[in-house]
Amino acid sequence: MSQKQNLLTLTLDGESLCVPEGSSVAAALSLSGRDSCRISVNGQPRTPFCGMGICQECRVTVNGVRRLACQTLCQPGMHIERTENE
Repeated sequence: MSQKQNLLTLTLDGESLCVPEGSSVAAALSLSGRDSCRISVNGQPRTPFCGMGICQECRVTVNGVRRLACQTLCQPGMHIERTENE
């Protein structure tokens, strides 16, 4: 028997996105269809790499504060913004 999965709604780069409850921000980025977090100073897209906060490639802004996407759980109403040119 399958259980119904609870979803929550957040905003990613100004667009509404529904993700499963308990998802990390890195997972939400992937579910959005574009898993990049930021653009490097060389113009290359950067994505979550290590999944444990060591590489810091997954830096995003969450509710106005810089966070690591792999270490941040999604919350209802959260506002996530990818970072350009960093």
